[in-house]
Amino acid sequence: MRLDLTADPVDLTAQLVDIASPSHHEERIADAIEAALRELAEGTGIEVLRHRNNVLARTNRGLPERVILAGHIDTVPVADNVPSTRGTDSDGRDTLFGCGTVDMKSGDAVFLNAFARLADSPDLSRDLTLICYECEEIAAEFNGLTHLAKDHPEWLAGDVAILGEPSGSVIEAGCQGSIRLKITAHGVRAHSARAWLGVNAMHLLAPVIGRVAEYQPAEVPIDGCTYREGINVVRCESFVATNTIPDEAVLYVNYRFAPDKTVEEAMDHLHGVLGVRGDSRFTVGTDDISPGALPGLGQPAAAELVEATGGEFRAKFGWTDVARFAELGIPAVNFGPGDPSFCHKRDEQCPVHMITDVSETLLAYLRH
Repeated sequence: MRLDLTADPVDLTAQLVDIASPSHHEERIADAIEAALRELAEGTGIEVLRHRNNVLARTNRGLPERVILAGHIDTVPVADNVPSTRGTDSDGRDTLFGCGTVDMKSGDAVFLNAFARLADSPDLSRDLTLICYECEEIAAEFNGLTHLAKDHPEWLAGDVAILGEPSGSVIEAGCQGSIRLKITAHGVRAHSARAWLGVNAMHLLAPVIGRVAEYQPAEVPIDGCTYREGINVVRCESFVATNTIPDEAVLYVNYRFAPDKTVEEAMDHLHGVLGVRGDSRFTVGTDDISPGALPGLGQPAAAELVEATGGEFRAKFGWTDVARFAELGIPAVNFGPGDPSFCHKRDEQCPVHMITDVSETLLAYLRH
């Protein structure tokens, strides 16, 4: 498919959705984006880079700031929702339906359109780096930004990064960190008719579950954003047979923490709640760990983006790739069309006015 990057961002979103691209299968959409960007770059100073299924482009006009526009091009598996369709949602709004309309091909379309319209325009006030990357929806080891940071770190330099994650057309600043621990309780197996001869591993976890259930999460204000923390049991299992005392039980606990904490501080706090550190009856392993990202809204480039959106912003509760840019010292925000509650759903949908609103705001910011 030939992409028209200068088309209305709503139409460009539909074009992108119609190229199915579940994680690990982004080659076709990467090919289409690369071809369109290389055509755009002919006879200009625009650079284009293809690395694996990551496609990047940047201007080099010596403007006072550089803005990174980053969006992942993969989706979750298609669920009979490609190609896209257009109709009305439950509120009667003109709406685009299909896999990726929210997460996040509408954001990609807005970024691609803005780059195509402004990269060689005298109205552009900031140099641009466009990053369309693979494998965001799966394990971090496959994430395109991970490979770019290792192999082409110079392409990740900038003054502010905007990720097209769905945010309901409102800036969501920073992101919370996440720790997921696997706690294994070790008991003694026995026949349930002679339970006193064993130690029920699941029962050993009961006090731990109780402490998590009673935990009162904090609300942490940072740069005008309020982050709501939480510690929750997300998985619990144990079984041998219905007439047997289990000798092993496993509990997964997830801690979402405000970005004012380091990973080490968050880990110490979590262990203080769980109360299993140093207890020989338990083995604790780290199943996943991701640092948070401070909002960085005090940085001039980020502050001007907030001003361009009318001054409205809020905290990002989930983890996103803004954290990767924060580790590089680059303030980053989430700003994209779509209601995040429709992410990954069979009826994924985005009202077209959100795509238009984000596009107009971004264009105004990049021209200002």
